[in-house]
Amino acid sequence: MSERYHVRLEKERHVFSAAHFITYGDDVCEPLHGHNYRVGVEVHGPLEQNQYVVDFILLRDRLQEIVDALDHKMLLPTGHPTISVRAEGAEVVARHGERRWVFPAEECVLLPVENTTAERLAWYIGGRLRELLPVEAVAAIDRMRVAVDECDGQWGVCEFDGTA
Repeated sequence: MSERYHVRLEKERHVFSAAHFITYGDDVCEPLHGHNYRVGVEVHGPLEQNQYVVDFILLRDRLQEIVDALDHKMLLPTGHPTISVRAEGAEVVARHGERRWVFPAEECVLLPVENTTAERLAWYIGGRLRELLPVEAVAAIDRMRVAVDECDGQWGVCEFDGTA
């Protein structure tokens, strides 16, 4: 019988409050609203020389950096086909059809996603984790699963295989 290992991190402190809006259906744009998001991460891989998959403290701290950067921000998608997001000096202007929003730039996070769904937030957080973890830790990962809860049990999940 073979052995497989993974670590799971889902701490009360890995939460962020943020505003967003998404499109759905036939390009219907929902009203601006917010969530108290919760984030969980699983990292699968072999045990390294210290007999752990990845250092919990390192993983915890890097995830906290990401969560802190999203906390109390307006999350805006830069890759949406019908939502235009443009930085204009100290402001960010978002447009969808006849609707227009203006936000202070320092209160926005422009995300390289098509829509700010929980699934795409999980993808973004996973990508940032891979950027912030040491190269050797990322190289040893077989699989990583990032989950974002946007509404008490309503999770969006993204799984990454290997380091690609």
